[in-house]
Amino acid sequence: MNQKTVKHSISCVGVGIHSGKFASLSLYPAPPDTGIIFIRTDVKNCNNRINAAYGHVSRTQLGTTIQNSANIEISTIEHLMAALWGHNIDNAIIEVDGPEIPIMDGSAEKFLFMLECVGVEIQDKPRKYIELLKELTVKDGDSLTKLYPADHLSIEAEISFDRDFLSSQKYKFSEKSSSFKHELARARTFGFKEDADMLKKHGFARGASLDNVIVISGKDILNRDGLRYPNEFVRHKLLDLIGDFYLAGATIKAHVEAFRPGHTINNKVLHTLFADKDNWRIAA
Repeated sequence: MNQKTVKHSISCVGVGIHSGKFASLSLYPAPPDTGIIFIRTDVKNCNNRINAAYGHVSRTQLGTTIQNSANIEISTIEHLMAALWGHNIDNAIIEVDGPEIPIMDGSAEKFLFMLECVGVEIQDKPRKYIELLKELTVKDGDSLTKLYPADHLSIEAEISFDRDFLSSQKYKFSEKSSSFKHELARARTFGFKEDADMLKKHGFARGASLDNVIVISGKDILNRDGLRYPNEFVRHKLLDLIGDFYLAGATIKAHVEAFRPGHTINNKVLHTLFADKDNWRIAA
């Protein structure tokens, strides 16, 4: 398989789930071996380009934020990154005129729809993969992720919450036998109604609404149309993991077992993986 980029430009507008600020986002084609690059068009007179790379992650609280050497950030990139992975886009320029990627409906579905609408251009360079060479185990508090060598990416995820409505859910996904579009892309982010005031007090969830978040109140779902999948919560956590892992710069060939995955441990896994050259190699 060769590298791919988008065939033409396409744009959207939406609110940032945490900042509450509206932003316009545009996707553009990029040459082979470019990778994914974000450009903050609202930032002038300094470096406003931010490479989508695990080493540029600056914050992982309630989302993934990347930052460049000029301390310019772009936040909540994980759903868009997951959509790019799901559509096999290796190279793209993403212009945003604000500090946060629009949340859209809280999933990757709208971004995937944009990519399907604009079309794909196959490029003249082979696609690169990151091949895991040995088993890895990474812990972060109550979270645990294990990676095993494999010939493609597959993930088993389990979530666990100390809540009446949401205690434990499990889900398996394989890029070889599963459909990102049908099984993961529509899974939305979620939160608990009792946490809303605290989050807003600390600068989060200012753009959150029932249009872009599944809201759980006690044993009830407040969204009028309910859930899209019975286990939508763990599917969304798996979606986030894929988006965060795509900051490796290529698809990782590994079997992943993730217990209570989150943005912090997802990034810690990548740092652990690339800290030792005996852990991995580039494969075509």
